[in-house]
Amino acid sequence: MEATKRGFFGWAWLITWSGTLLLVLCLLVLRFVPPPTTSFMLQSPYPISYQWIDIDKLPSRVPLAFVASEDQHFPAHFGLDLTSITDALTQHDKGKGLRGASTITQQTAKNLFLWSGRSYVRKGLEAMLAVSFEVVWGKKRILEVYLNVAEFGKGIYGVEAASLHYFDKSARYLTIDEAAQLAILLPSPRKRNPHDLTPYLQQRVAWVKRQMRQLGNDYLAPILND
Repeated sequence: MEATKRGFFGWAWLITWSGTLLLVLCLLVLRFVPPPTTSFMLQSPYPISYQWIDIDKLPSRVPLAFVASEDQHFPAHFGLDLTSITDALTQHDKGKGLRGASTITQQTAKNLFLWSGRSYVRKGLEAMLAVSFEVVWGKKRILEVYLNVAEFGKGIYGVEAASLHYFDKSARYLTIDEAAQLAILLPSPRKRNPHDLTPYLQQRVAWVKRQMRQLGNDYLAPILND
């Protein structure tokens, strides 16, 4: 029996370390190479439109719009917004369902490697991957990958593909208003269209633009100039 237990734990230890090493190697490669696909793309029932664009080719207003909309603490946190997570878990304990509270880093981890839906298992894996991204990639690469793999419509992945689809131009030429319109497509990109915004979404666009002004044009400069 003891030998069996030692054998089991030995294999478990080997599998854990092998999986960790494989993840680190994968992240090291993706630190420099655009992801050829993602978990969400593979799960999509729609034809895929995916076009990579380097973050250095984007005007600063584009990443700023998404940070203003999705995760204003992005430059400061280490992958997890602990206050938002605590609030979400408290609401869940009160029977109100497990809501989001995901940072841009967590969303990137989910889009690349995980699946949709809300559960403690997925959130745990998401948190682990988020911290790994912060260690291996750093903020600029996380933001770059996020902008390129986020879904913006049925089968439309990345801000470049979204800009070409909705505005018939590269994301390099997006205006502040257009960048904010793309940002508010999240987190329901398959149900929203920048050319058919409800009054609520129009207010959301205006709110994002106000947040961008308050944060300032140089808010992401320490990240983007790294």
